[in-house]
Amino acid sequence: MIIELDMSSDTPIYVQLRNQIVKGIGKGEIQPGEKLPTVRQLAADAGVNTMTVNKTYQILKNEGYIRTDRRLGAFVSENINMDAEFRDKLESELELLSAEASITGMNREDFLKLCDEVYSKMKSSPIQI
Repeated sequence: MIIELDMSSDTPIYVQLRNQIVKGIGKGEIQPGEKLPTVRQLAADAGVNTMTVNKTYQILKNEGYIRTDRRLGAFVSENINMDAEFRDKLESELELLSAEASITGMNREDFLKLCDEVYSKMKSSPIQI
């Protein structure tokens, strides 16, 4: 996996790692059941502390994106489903984005078009992880 981190970003490194892995899963670049790099390997590849990768994997596990086995490592979950908690989180994030779009003068049609473009782009373009 090739990880590109922005060390000057206000976004914590573990969040950047989490987001790149989630995007990779969403784009189909990382398949269900696929083994992820070991904590040490990903830390070495990304140039970060192993505790950062541990935290990332723990968050991904709690969110249901990966499963872990002490002996075998971390794998992308076979069945990632939208539960009520995820739907609430998604709705909350979309509410904030909708409010920000509205404040800047974006109308509903343009907002929906942008959402559709972003979703389509995410599903069609490869990501480097």
